[in-house]
Amino acid sequence: MREYFVYILRCADGSFYTGMTNGLDRRMQEHASGMNRDCYTFERRPVKLVHFMVFLDVRNAIDCEKMLKDWSKKKKEALIRGDRNALKLLSMKKFPPRCKRRVRTVIGTLQWAVWEALWSHMERF
Repeated sequence: MREYFVYILRCADGSFYTGMTNGLDRRMQEHASGMNRDCYTFERRPVKLVHFMVFLDVRNAIDCEKMLKDWSKKKKEALIRGDRNALKLLSMKKFPPRCKRRVRTVIGTLQWAVWEALWSHMERF
């Protein structure tokens, strides 16, 4: 069975690089040697592997890589530390003060619609 790796590197400038491969050791050698001049890590060497995950399904690995690439630096640092509480807090959606009242109203309306749908579904049985 083939394994796929999603990994995070810490670059010399403190930034992170997230990638996916089916050969982690080989890919780390490629980053370290600067094999590809166009790669993000080429000018930011040396790099250090700080986190990786193993997947058996390539689609799950690709989805995970895409998700991690969208994460903030703080959120990636929490993942690397294994800090679940920080990950939860950093994952909460933040709305500007001018929108909070409207968001609360929309959420309340949606919750009411969900409850109505559940009740009407339950009444059929």
